[in-house]
Amino acid sequence: MFDLISKTKMTLKADVLSGLTVALALVPEAVAFSFVAGVDPLIGLYAAFMVGLITSIFGGRPGMISGATGALAVVMVSLVANHGVEYLFATVVLMGIIQVLAGALKLGKFVRLIPHSVMLGFVNGLAIIIFLAQLSQFKTVDDGGLTTWLPSGDMTIMLALVALTMAIIHFLPKLTKAIPSSLAAIVVVTGIVKFGGLDTRTVVDMASVGGGFPSFHIPSVPFNLETLNIIFPYAAILAAIGLIESLMTLQLVDEITETRGRANRECFGQGLANIVTGFFGGMGGCAMIGQSMINVNSGGRGRASGISAALFLLFFIVAGSALIEMIPLAALVGVMFMVVLGTFEWSSFRVIRKIPKMDAFVIILVSTVTVFTDLAIAVFCGVIVSALAFAWEKSEQIKSEENIDENGVKHYFLNGPLFFGSVESFKELFNPKEDPQRIHIDFSASRVCDYSSIEVINNIVEKYKAQGKEVYITNLSPDCASVIEKAGNVFEAKTI
Repeated sequence: MFDLISKTKMTLKADVLSGLTVALALVPEAVAFSFVAGVDPLIGLYAAFMVGLITSIFGGRPGMISGATGALAVVMVSLVANHGVEYLFATVVLMGIIQVLAGALKLGKFVRLIPHSVMLGFVNGLAIIIFLAQLSQFKTVDDGGLTTWLPSGDMTIMLALVALTMAIIHFLPKLTKAIPSSLAAIVVVTGIVKFGGLDTRTVVDMASVGGGFPSFHIPSVPFNLETLNIIFPYAAILAAIGLIESLMTLQLVDEITETRGRANRECFGQGLANIVTGFFGGMGGCAMIGQSMINVNSGGRGRASGISAALFLLFFIVAGSALIEMIPLAALVGVMFMVVLGTFEWSSFRVIRKIPKMDAFVIILVSTVTVFTDLAIAVFCGVIVSALAFAWEKSEQIKSEENIDENGVKHYFLNGPLFFGSVESFKELFNPKEDPQRIHIDFSASRVCDYSSIEVINNIVEKYKAQGKEVYITNLSPDCASVIEKAGNVFEAKTI
């Protein structure tokens, strides 16, 4: 039922090796996002393990990686600062319940309303965010508590190791694809630093990743309306951000793998993962575009890739922390820089002059808002601007051809949709004072779309009535007729 392992040994091998690569990259990301949220690093690591495991089993997109993310961490920080970590756990549980309800109500289908220009902006914005997040690894805190760039010697070593990592990832697939190039790069660079005695920062310089198994824990908060008033706004925002990022990442992986995920099942999987995570001391999470790209580019296609990534991560936490803590941060930065290069839609520079100006504006808008605020606001802005632009464009498209037949009846042959945006243009088509005694408005090439359409038709009918003239609506399509039928007595025009 769950396709836990792939059908062939070769694919399973690719999934497991890809999962190991992803797990190595998950460690510093989870630690960094924990710092952003103001919680202990183990809380982020536990979230990465549990969310990654559960979504890989129950989610709707094999090969997609989920875990603790920066998009959620920036929302959590004020909750943790004002109310404490226990309220965060309660919020994550409520967030998961909201996401499960979204899946049950089949709200995942609405991701199809997100235009491609918004998708491009989302991808480019996240690529920029991933890039900017890596720059902190090139900085240090001096004795005065100020953050400065690394000294020239340390910076040279860091840049050289990053460049070496990127070179291995780029050129190794041209020689062999037996192992993921990202994994090979991490192993090679770690070996050079370890046996070459190079003085550079490693994972342990961020935080220790060692710990035990996560344990069941009911959030220590009062179960009353006051608590609900505190956590519900955060839970709703986190649920929205999590689902938007997850569903858009799902679409991106769909395009790359030329397969199709299940959006509503992904909503359920994300929700279930966050409910469990909240009860086991994790900070919650959602799909991670960077790690998903690492997984897909390393050959991970099945659910086994996400499951193995989660299990490897748990092994690192419980027993293998010493191995992980020796990995140079430069190697992981190099991996993420290659993710940035692969994620950013460079083709958007080429097509931006060839596509409609509004689409180009939306791409830039969503990218910018993603970088400076958060993903949910960026996507909402992009969808709203695209919808308004579409409505404005369609509002200008309603036209009419007119003629008077041998019986003296004037016919208006409409072309274009009649909806709230086009009602003003619709009004300008008619001349009640000069038209003959009877007119027919033909909707064979038009549509009555909403209540505003009914009202404007009624308004036209009243104007003709005031002149002692009759108006008839003709050739309504079945779907338009159903709109009129539902309106009942609200619709005053005669139909034939």
